[in-house]
Amino acid sequence: MENRIRFYNTLTRKIDTFIPNVDGKVGMYTCGPTVYHFAHIGNLRSYIMEDVLEKTLRYVGYDVKRVMNITDVGHLASDADTGEDKMLKGAKREHKTVMEIAKFYTDAFFSDCAKLNIKKPDVVEPATNCIDDFIEKVQLLIDKGYAYHAGGNIYFDTSKLDDYYVFSSAVEQEKLKEAVRDDVETDVNKKNKTDFVLWFTKSKFEDQALKWDSPWGVGYPGWHIECSCISLKHLGEYIDLHCGGVDNIFPHHTNEIAQSEAIIGHEWCKYWFHVNHLNDKSGKMSKSKGHFLTVSTLEEKGFNPLVYRMFCLQSHYRKPLEFSYEILENMKVAYQKLVKKVASLDKNGDVDQEAFVKYKEQFIEALSNDVNTSMALTVVYDLLKADLDDATKYALVEDFDKVLSLDLTKEPTVEENSVDAELENYILEKIEERKAAKKAKDFAKADAIREELLSKGVSIKDTREGVVWEIV
Repeated sequence: MENRIRFYNTLTRKIDTFIPNVDGKVGMYTCGPTVYHFAHIGNLRSYIMEDVLEKTLRYVGYDVKRVMNITDVGHLASDADTGEDKMLKGAKREHKTVMEIAKFYTDAFFSDCAKLNIKKPDVVEPATNCIDDFIEKVQLLIDKGYAYHAGGNIYFDTSKLDDYYVFSSAVEQEKLKEAVRDDVETDVNKKNKTDFVLWFTKSKFEDQALKWDSPWGVGYPGWHIECSCISLKHLGEYIDLHCGGVDNIFPHHTNEIAQSEAIIGHEWCKYWFHVNHLNDKSGKMSKSKGHFLTVSTLEEKGFNPLVYRMFCLQSHYRKPLEFSYEILENMKVAYQKLVKKVASLDKNGDVDQEAFVKYKEQFIEALSNDVNTSMALTVVYDLLKADLDDATKYALVEDFDKVLSLDLTKEPTVEENSVDAELENYILEKIEERKAAKKAKDFAKADAIREELLSKGVSIKDTREGVVWEIV
């Protein structure tokens, strides 16, 4: 089939044309969640954009098999193989067993994904299903001279590689080496600072909740080995596409390549797709800060999760995206207007096939250009304004939504219909007027505007991120 999808390949550090190993078929691997807590919306940005990429590949005709792991064994709080086990931390926090925690948060993750219209991968494999595979592959690495036993643990020997820092330029390599020297707690068992653990035994973290027998003693696998083994198990020795957040590039994906190619003896994955961070005003959003936003939080504040999906699609996946409730409020208005516009179309009648092909080509071209979802949405707006009959517009929007997954042709809910465009504009104007009054220190006027809005059934609330409003 025609190869036209282009996106930034982290491995080559340039935009490449995607050419899979087998024509027409794609083996795609996505790093899944560590199921010790709810996914925050920053995590979910990556899954939304990976979902768009997968659906784009399917849209242009590829047969895609997508695999995702579930980390339900000891993913340590530090990627330097130090710190507290995240799964055990979750179990202690909630007074449950590790497997109860894993089940609850795995279900919660896929519930959030469903609300965001993220397609469930074809294969979802918990790490605890694959302990025998991990042991087999670690033993193979020992036999091939890539791994060694020290202090009760099995380490991968990065000095055996010609190029360990596969994702990095020479300048970046020096920075990473300095970071490894400065930031990683010294492990006296390691031959090299960049070596990483393939298998832990009871000589370390003896309170680990889940342990298994192995040739090296009772223990548990390192984090990195699980993705290599699960992808090899379900996608074979060649995978076409590997996805994740930019924070996975080093060390996780670097270590995945190191061990996978040592196991199979040849190049493993040609294309790597990474999504940038979601930030708030204080910086990168993460669970380690304690307070983080979830899909449920957004729902409690009156946002359809698909408003957040559209918020993500309005930006490019390689750019950091700043979140605020004020921005999301504006996106809510834009989303509701878009849904209502589509709902107003008369879908009966013949479709103009020439126009359909023309706009579909523009949509594919936008997505083929480094997954430019913002431009793809622009195509939607352009066709709705175009001199076309309603039936053609509706058919195109319905077709595009196979990728966008914004429920654009779904009947609006009562809530979505409850605020008409005139009222929305009035509310936003009053909020701006109140903002100006507060800036001028005219607090009496600001209070009067609040009361005026309240008399019309509109409640406003000042938050750290901006003004949030809702119909009461």
